[in-house]
Amino acid sequence: MITISAVICTFNRAKYLRKAINSLVNQTLESDKYEILVVDNCSTDETKTIVTEDFSHISNLSYLYEPIQGLSQARNTGWKQAKGDYIAYLDDDAIAVPQWLEIILRTFETVEPQPGAVGGKIEPIWETSRPPWLSDRLTLGLTVLDWSKEPHFLQKKQWLAGANIAYPKHILDKFHGFNTSLGRKKTNLLSCEEALLNNKLKSEGYQLYYHPDAMVSHHIPASRLTKDWHIKRQFWNGISGSVALRYQTTLILSVRMKRVWSLMKNDIFKLFRQIIFPPNNKIDEIFDNQCKFLYKIGTIYGLLFYRIKSE
Repeated sequence: MITISAVICTFNRAKYLRKAINSLVNQTLESDKYEILVVDNCSTDETKTIVTEDFSHISNLSYLYEPIQGLSQARNTGWKQAKGDYIAYLDDDAIAVPQWLEIILRTFETVEPQPGAVGGKIEPIWETSRPPWLSDRLTLGLTVLDWSKEPHFLQKKQWLAGANIAYPKHILDKFHGFNTSLGRKKTNLLSCEEALLNNKLKSEGYQLYYHPDAMVSHHIPASRLTKDWHIKRQFWNGISGSVALRYQTTLILSVRMKRVWSLMKNDIFKLFRQIIFPPNNKIDEIFDNQCKFLYKIGTIYGLLFYRIKSE
């Protein structure tokens, strides 16, 4: 009987997809207890061939095609079509450890109170040398996650990442899954769809759980190790956070203006001075401050100018 469903949502990542699927095929959990769903979100490469031909011998693997572009849309298709009581999401450029599903399932079934979501450590696979200007803080934007060597309920300023996260199916049904106005759509960097869902869970009293042994490795391509990529990413992270907040809580214009003024007074001016007059010559701190500044600018843009569907 299928208890847990592993879902890979993919868009033109054929070069990584085989590794991701293989890591799920080779799980320690008995194959009759889980299924693998690959949701093809309008890929134009050899994704379909890889799934339907190269892995045609895998009886617990299914190929789904989602014609509406968007990561949230694909994630929702995955959990709605899943047979398991739990849904575990793995990025298409990630590789799960053999015990990944076994640990996630055991965590849901034994930890009290039952978590609203479970995730684990995400370690990087650097496809080129890590540049000297890349601070530890900025690696978080590359989906590198390591909170502790011990399993625990999340503490303040900790989160789970969508590359390695699982939910009870009834939770996804209760909260209607992922907001399709958020999440990646081709080259659009709007994100925070899982953060919005997780915040809704927490507001309803659910706790999120981190287990380091439910680990995945995540490819970091050379294209994401450029300053231009991080500048764009940090700006869009700021927008995404504000947009997610506006979907979670109704913020009238006067409240948003107060938030903007607070950001200007407490963050923007300070960061601007640090950029113009760096307090030291550490290359990673200098670039990190530039990215923090752009994140705050994106936050302001998201609060004031980004149009959302509910308005």
